[in-house]
Amino acid sequence: MTNPEIRALEPKVLWNKFADLNAVPRPSKKEERVIQFMKDFGNNLNLETIEDEVGNVIIRKPATAGMENRKMVVMQSHLDMVHQKNGDTTFNFDTQGIEMYIDGDWVRANGTTLGADNGLGVATIMAILESDTIEHPAIEALFTIDEETGMTGAMGLKGGILQGDILLNLDTEEDDEIGVGCAGGIDVTATRSYKEEAIGEGKIAYIITVKGLQGGHSGMDIHKGLGNANKLMNRLLYNGFENFGLRISEIDGGSLRNAIPRESFATIVVDKIQQNAFEFEFDALANTIKKEFESLEGSLEIILSQIELPENVLELGVQEGLTKALYAAYNGVYRMSPDIEDLVETSNNIARVLVKGGTIKIGCLTRSSVESSKIDLANALRATFELIGCEVELSGDYPGWAPNMKSPILSVLVDKYKQINNAAPHVAACHAGLECGILGQNYPDMDMISFGPTIKGAHSPDERASISSAQKYWNFVLEILKDVPVK
Repeated sequence: MTNPEIRALEPKVLWNKFADLNAVPRPSKKEERVIQFMKDFGNNLNLETIEDEVGNVIIRKPATAGMENRKMVVMQSHLDMVHQKNGDTTFNFDTQGIEMYIDGDWVRANGTTLGADNGLGVATIMAILESDTIEHPAIEALFTIDEETGMTGAMGLKGGILQGDILLNLDTEEDDEIGVGCAGGIDVTATRSYKEEAIGEGKIAYIITVKGLQGGHSGMDIHKGLGNANKLMNRLLYNGFENFGLRISEIDGGSLRNAIPRESFATIVVDKIQQNAFEFEFDALANTIKKEFESLEGSLEIILSQIELPENVLELGVQEGLTKALYAAYNGVYRMSPDIEDLVETSNNIARVLVKGGTIKIGCLTRSSVESSKIDLANALRATFELIGCEVELSGDYPGWAPNMKSPILSVLVDKYKQINNAAPHVAACHAGLECGILGQNYPDMDMISFGPTIKGAHSPDERASISSAQKYWNFVLEILKDVPVK
């Protein structure tokens, strides 16, 4: 295996397992290789290893000597990773392992997502399963699939398979935070067909490029006010249409539902007689947008490049409706929690806009820790897109995880954190989607908690994992396992 500099980091057992894992391609919905990798890992250790009917892998390890009277612990992380890369990065997530490097206190990847979300959690569990020196109760390792694009692994895990009493979800991204709740989510997908119209004479064509945005996690980062490439592109298109009769040929913006879109590209046409005025106005608006975002998005680029004329443009009436609907569609924080300070309750991410070949497709991910508020915002989006003739599907609905402040394992983690760090942890619910809420439907009596090392920029090529935090987190894990409550 490669990555010698990563493998030399402390704790070596954690970083070596992470390097092993990151050598295996594991994009969401294409987890066949990593499933087999994990099954081989368990079988090679002569541990009970099973794959359920949806592809989740479960590995059981008996308690170490003297720990047999403790409750069985389910240690859980997801196998898949978000596959995002910079536009100028050549990389095939289906065939290549992640290329990592060290940057000060951070481990990063070369132009792609790192996979620390949730690879460091997976690596943690692997290291404990392999160890013959770490003290722990009976362990039930649960490696779920497809967390990032639908949580179908957690949804497909049937009741009665797991035997554990306590679940440690290792998917939180701040090392001073203990997660006790999370948001649920629902996909809102709007589609419609349109007629393509011939361009006519006296036209000039351009491609508009919006790039260089930070992107990020559409739950954990939604409150930061970062630029959404789809919304910025629509602002440019709307302005061009209103003032110069701009016509749209194609739009390709964003990618994954759970990633704030960093890039968008649009092929457009205007009357050649308007060329100078259009370019002047475009540059002025582009500079205005960049000034609005200069403190948050210092690398934002908005580029207008002349190209060959395309064959067709979007039907005029449909284009007008589309740009107005995208302007009206809510994006960002919809409501803050009135009960938990600084917690985003409800939000939406306009994640994907694709207009090409007679078909419009708009994809959103709506999140909320309150079920009624989630459906309220989803219905508002549905109504917006139905007004322009779209068919709207609400799918992938998954529940949130309600906090239990009287949780016994929460008390253990809080006490251990204080002992180790001489400070209190931040006990909080988060706006990301964790699998705890889904798993809790079939295992309602399981005591659940979430924690993890510090990871920044998840779901974007800026994803990075803190080296010093990984050491802190690893020590925390070891101490927790020593103090699991008795049966």
